[in-house]
Amino acid sequence: MDAKLYFHRKNIEPDGSIVEMKIWNVPPSHDKPHGLKYSLVYIRDGKRIVGYDNAEGRGDHRHVRRREYGYSFIDMDTLLGDFLRDVEMARRGEL
Repeated sequence: MDAKLYFHRKNIEPDGSIVEMKIWNVPPSHDKPHGLKYSLVYIRDGKRIVGYDNAEGRGDHRHVRRREYGYSFIDMDTLLGDFLRDVEMARRGEL
């Protein structure tokens, strides 16, 4: 896959939790018709609490703690907003 890094941000919070977002431009394909590969993750105490990604052969999906759910990708702004909303909800104990 010919991927070009488009966006990368990693924040390590004072409590040690990590929010990392990576997005690559890739050629559109069956798995990635929008031409983006992404990996967004919120880690606390060494465990993934929230994650959004579209790993090869799995399509767009999100993880909340140990469960996986489908995700309907609309656009990059919506993706980032949905992810950050879930991170804030997890921080408040609502997820």
